[in-house]
Amino acid sequence: MMKKSLFCMTAAFFALPTFTYAASPYFSFKDGDGFKRFSVSAGPLYVKPTGKAQPLHVNTAIAEGTKTRVGDVKGDSVLNSIDESQPNATAKKALLKGVLDFERNTLLNLGLPGIVSYKGDDGAQYLRADTAGSAVINGLSSWDNPGTGLEADDVTTLGLMTSYFFTDNVSLEVKAGIPPKVDLQGKGKIYAPLTGTATPEDLGVIVGDLPLKNNIFITDLEAHGSAASARAWTPAFELQYHFGKTGVNKFRPYVGLGVMYAYFSELEMNPEIENDLINAGHMIVNIKDGKAGAALDRKKSSGDPKVDLEASDAIAPVATLGFTYDFNDKWYAVGSVSYAHLKTDTTITVNDAKYGELINAKADIEINPILGYAGIGYRF
Repeated sequence: MMKKSLFCMTAAFFALPTFTYAASPYFSFKDGDGFKRFSVSAGPLYVKPTGKAQPLHVNTAIAEGTKTRVGDVKGDSVLNSIDESQPNATAKKALLKGVLDFERNTLLNLGLPGIVSYKGDDGAQYLRADTAGSAVINGLSSWDNPGTGLEADDVTTLGLMTSYFFTDNVSLEVKAGIPPKVDLQGKGKIYAPLTGTATPEDLGVIVGDLPLKNNIFITDLEAHGSAASARAWTPAFELQYHFGKTGVNKFRPYVGLGVMYAYFSELEMNPEIENDLINAGHMIVNIKDGKAGAALDRKKSSGDPKVDLEASDAIAPVATLGFTYDFNDKWYAVGSVSYAHLKTDTTITVNDAKYGELINAKADIEINPILGYAGIGYRF
């Protein structure tokens, strides 16, 4: 809707001279008093984003206090998740480790089934589901990730500037060009701050409730090159004031104020990061399926998680300082520096056909670009 409205506004503006040129000295296809009405220039446009990465905020489908079955789980996964800062946790961990070590060094090494554990096909020792019992999970419903985020890279493209002059000094410029493909660099690592309580059953009641705490690694946004990329469409509309007078001053500085509209298409995520997020989706599905142990062991689930990346449209103020230098009454050179206070937000979702949205991660992207432009123009 926003893109359609902007298109209509632009079309209406450029059509305005057709209806009003006979009655107004400001809207006309005819030359003004000693100046040309229209100008167009083209040249390299360098865009340098100056914004800093903003932390990702993550929500998942696992509500606080979710109770789920643990299922079969690696013994080491349980031991590494026990929160030893809690009372008696160290003693409970030592007791559980002693039982697991005893079974591994005796029954399992002899090829016999253990009482509370067994040897998996991968060679690891697993705590049996009837012993692992259940768990109450906290910490995964929502959390921030300080030190993470996305930053846009520098980019150079072909700029195209078109102006209509109301008077010799006042004009409206439309800044456009070939929409560049922009790389988004990732910052930091994402961890899921799992806390909770595991309640063993059967012979596991001897150990008692186990306090849990584990910062589960999800992905490294910096490890695989660009975290994502997008094609940026950023037309700007700017009212400008030109100092000096046509035919008198070859060198004419100008200033401008206006708005920039930003739209992003062809969003693509780094495949390695996408795969990490798919694995995180499997963790959520496993918890919902009553297999929290499989989630802790990073095993695939019954689901089929899919990752989607979106960026919102944005409107931002833009200011310009520039100059033109006339070669003659038609041809000229132009140079300018602009700044736009531009911020958008990106949303990463992981969805599953059965369970719906599993993960939703949002982050602001502060682009705040400085735009340097140099071109050759023609007036008519």
